[in-house]
Amino acid sequence: MQTVLVVIQVLLAVALVGVVLMQRSEGGGLGMGQGGMGGFLSGRGQANMLTQLTAGIAALFMVTSLVLALVARDASRPASILEGVDATETQTTTEGEAPAEDSTAEPTVPLAE
Repeated sequence: MQTVLVVIQVLLAVALVGVVLMQRSEGGGLGMGQGGMGGFLSGRGQANMLTQLTAGIAALFMVTSLVLALVARDASRPASILEGVDATETQTTTEGEAPAEDSTAEPTVPLAE
């Protein structure tokens, strides 16, 4: 599924670049040219077919980006180190083994005879 989403993402990116390059330049980067922001989103600045297509492709691009991020987050979760550990494995001593010596006990010295 992730591979299919990546292919769709790349196709949308190429389409978005193509549609943006087909649009007519209106001068003044970001609409700051003649008249400032007065015509932005007003009756004169209504979206034509190319700008509507750009907005649609950009929305799809953002949706696929979010879906890919969610898929990658779920796929990269590390497994817990505690999975599959039984309670019997956590015991320090097992049957048949002598318990470890207590380090707080005083050492015994053999008596000389």
